[in-house]
Amino acid sequence: MKIKMDEVKLLILTYLLCMALFVDIAILKEPMDIGAIYMGVVVCVFLTITQILIRKFYPQGDKFLITFACLLSVIGMAVLYRLDSSIAVKQLIWFTVGIIIFIALVAVIPDLRDFAKYKKVYLITTIVFMPMALVLGTEVYGATNWVFIGGMGFQPSEFGKISFVVYLASALKDYEDKNNIIEDFNQLWQPALVVMFSLGCLVMQKDLGSALIFFGIAITMLYVATGKKKYVAITFTLFVVGSFLAYKIFPHVRQRIMIWQNPWGYKDTGGYQIVQGLYSISSGGMFGSGLGEGYPGFVPVNTSDLIFAVICEEFGMVFGMGIMIIYFLFFYRGMRAAFRVQDKFSQLGTIGMSAMIACQVLVIIGGVFAVIPLTGITLPLISYGGSSMISMFFALAVLQKISEEG
Repeated sequence: MKIKMDEVKLLILTYLLCMALFVDIAILKEPMDIGAIYMGVVVCVFLTITQILIRKFYPQGDKFLITFACLLSVIGMAVLYRLDSSIAVKQLIWFTVGIIIFIALVAVIPDLRDFAKYKKVYLITTIVFMPMALVLGTEVYGATNWVFIGGMGFQPSEFGKISFVVYLASALKDYEDKNNIIEDFNQLWQPALVVMFSLGCLVMQKDLGSALIFFGIAITMLYVATGKKKYVAITFTLFVVGSFLAYKIFPHVRQRIMIWQNPWGYKDTGGYQIVQGLYSISSGGMFGSGLGEGYPGFVPVNTSDLIFAVICEEFGMVFGMGIMIIYFLFFYRGMRAAFRVQDKFSQLGTIGMSAMIACQVLVIIGGVFAVIPLTGITLPLISYGGSSMISMFFALAVLQKISEEG
C-alpha cells in the first residue's frame, strides 16, 4: 500500500511541476502566452491517459519507471518551450509517438522470453544500422551520424543501441563457465566481433559519445553474464589500446582531446561550446537565475547537447542534481527489475537497457562539465530529438514488461 501511495505522490508532484513550469513561462511573456498553458494541459492529459492504461491493464509492473520518464519529459518540454516554442511542440509530438510505442509494445509483447531465439535477426539489424550513417549519412556538428530521407532525419545509432543490447542479451544468455579459455573463447568471440564492429563504425562517424555508450553497455553486460573480472579487464585494456590508436590515426579524435584538455585555449573555435556551457552553469549558481532570467541564447546547441547547462543556469545546480538523482532512481528501478526475473535473456536485456540510459546521462553531463571530452549526444527524455525519444520509450517498454515478469 505504501508503494502505491508513493506512486500517487510522485504523479501528483509531476502534475504540479508541469503546470507550474508552463504557467510561469506563460506569465513571463507580454502579453500572456496562453499557448504555454494549453501545452501544459495537453501534457497532463497524455500523462493521465498513460497512467490509466498502464494501471488498468498491466497492474503488476513497476509504475515508477513510466512516471520517472514522464517527469523528465515534462522538464524537457518546458525548457524547450522557454527556448523555442516551435521545437517544444515538435518534442510534444515525439513524446506522444513515444508514449504510443510504449503502450503498444507493452500490449503486444506476450513474453520477452519468447524473443531470445531471434539472435540472427538482432545481429543483422545491428550490422545494418551501425554503418548506415557512413554510407548514407550527413555531417552535422562535425559528426556523420545523421541520415536524412525525404526531409526527415534520424540517427541510426539510436536504433542500433536497441538491437545491440538485445543481440548481446541473446548471445550471452547461454554462457556457461567452462574454466577453459578455449571454450570460453568459442562462446564469446562472435559478440566480441560485433562490439568491435559497432565501436569502429561509431569512431569512423566521429560519434565518440555513442562509442562510449556502446562500450559501457558491452562491458556491463559482459560482467553480469560471465561474472569474471578478468574479461572486464581485458575488454577495458583493448578499449584503451583502441582509443590510443584512434587518437593517433584520426585527427578529429586528437582535436576533441586537445579541446578537452584546454577548452579556454580554443574558446573561439572548437572549445566554444564547452566554455559557454561552463559560463552558463557558473552564472546560475546553486539556485539559478530564475526561469526566463538567464541568457541561454549564448549557449550553442542549447536544445540538445547543452540543455543541461541551460537548466543549471536558470534553475540552479540543486535542481540539476535533482535531475541526476531521478536518472539514478530510473537506473536503480531498471536494475531492480533485472534481478527479480529468473530468465537470463530478460535479465541481460534489462541490464543492457538500464546501462544504456545511465551511460548516456554520464557521458553528456560529464562532457558539459568538461570531466570528459564533450560529445554530441542528447540528455535522455529532456533534450530535443525524435530518434532519442523513440529509442528511450522502446527501452522503457522492455523494462516495463520485464518488471511485470518479475
